[in-house]
Amino acid sequence: MASFNVHAGVDGLGRPYDVVTACRRLDADVLVLQETWSPYAGEALADRVGSALGYQVEQMAMTPARLSTAPTPTGSSPSWGPVLLQRGPHGLRVGERHSRRRPSPLLPVEHGTWGLAVLVRVKARSVTTLDLHQLRRDPARRGAIVVEVDLDGRPLRVVGTHLSHLSHGSVFQLRTLRRLLAHTATPTVLLGDMNMWGPPLSALLPGWRRVVRGRTWPAWRPVAQLDHILVTAGVRAIGPGEVVPVTGSDHRPVRVRLALE
Repeated sequence: MASFNVHAGVDGLGRPYDVVTACRRLDADVLVLQETWSPYAGEALADRVGSALGYQVEQMAMTPARLSTAPTPTGSSPSWGPVLLQRGPHGLRVGERHSRRRPSPLLPVEHGTWGLAVLVRVKARSVTTLDLHQLRRDPARRGAIVVEVDLDGRPLRVVGTHLSHLSHGSVFQLRTLRRLLAHTATPTVLLGDMNMWGPPLSALLPGWRRVVRGRTWPAWRPVAQLDHILVTAGVRAIGPGEVVPVTGSDHRPVRVRLALE
């Protein structure tokens, strides 16, 4: 299983990178993507990955957004840094209705939604979505996608999410998520960009175990782990989890091999 914040398939300057190749490198049976891009006219990014790599795709839109892409110079590759500079007119703008900056009418601009996707290539028994509400300082209404998959006749519940920042009050979202997931003893895996370090995450989710440890953000020189995979009783890791150094996004993906006990 793997989790990857793809930043709508562009770097910080709006230059596209190859999301399909990055996801192929992860080679996960279950893949959770955050910051997916779904234009109002055209193919959604998660659908493109699913079609190319043979996944069933489940998606959730969390807020309107706009995307203005910039060309990548010949012979170079998209990159974020080493440091974040003042952003220009290109790139991803989340919460379109809240944005005060408007692009030049001369720039190519797409309008769509920014959201979350869970991609699976194992048999899915059921799919549900959970509402984690919209915090006051966050332009997005957050949620989670729950997919119950079948592993040799045994159920495994997979939950993909993308939480608000801790400074915005994501503690309330985690409490809601914990309550909504507590109704069953089905072994469960939680994957996503939690926008939170490991210790407070573990404190807020007693009974869950982190199975990947390593710095994931910012991708070019990671200083913190914001992207996590956690499991409940009944699930064990086969070997250590890992942070995968793919390029393009501002997050590095996390990946682990799991088995039912």
